[in-house]
Amino acid sequence: MAVHKLILEDVLDEVLYTLIAVHCSLEDYRLAYLLNKCLGITLARRPSDLDYKNSKSSYPIYEWEDNKHLVTWSLVSNVSKTKSLQQIDYKSLFNTQQHTIKTNYLVPEYKTVNYFLKIDSAFNFRKEKYILDSILNIPQIATAYSIDSSQLKSRDHLIFS
Repeated sequence: MAVHKLILEDVLDEVLYTLIAVHCSLEDYRLAYLLNKCLGITLARRPSDLDYKNSKSSYPIYEWEDNKHLVTWSLVSNVSKTKSLQQIDYKSLFNTQQHTIKTNYLVPEYKTVNYFLKIDSAFNFRKEKYILDSILNIPQIATAYSIDSSQLKSRDHLIFS
């Protein structure tokens, strides 16, 4: 009897989303507004932020589900800053504490990126060039470009469901 072997690696590794890196100094709500206006979408903030590393870092996320075209748009910040008190021992009579700000990144390979726009599609998404050109026409955005998500080491951080 012949043995049949099914290889599912190619099917499971297929990328069904487009990832766009956005460099700008805008607040997340302002960027979401500008993208909504420019691209004709309706990004809205999720009730809860993305929490990673046992809630030591949280990232604001905006989403919109386009049920007509079966596309989900997600805008997420790459930077999370947390403030904490650190005890400093100076061998003195007084206890001293210092505020420290720790910066965490959703995708550490791209520390200079401020935001990621992830476009999930059940089908082949072909408007990437149009979207990039539209984003680059926003004066407050320094630059935007596509990222090959298959090359990312931390691509698991981009699973938002």
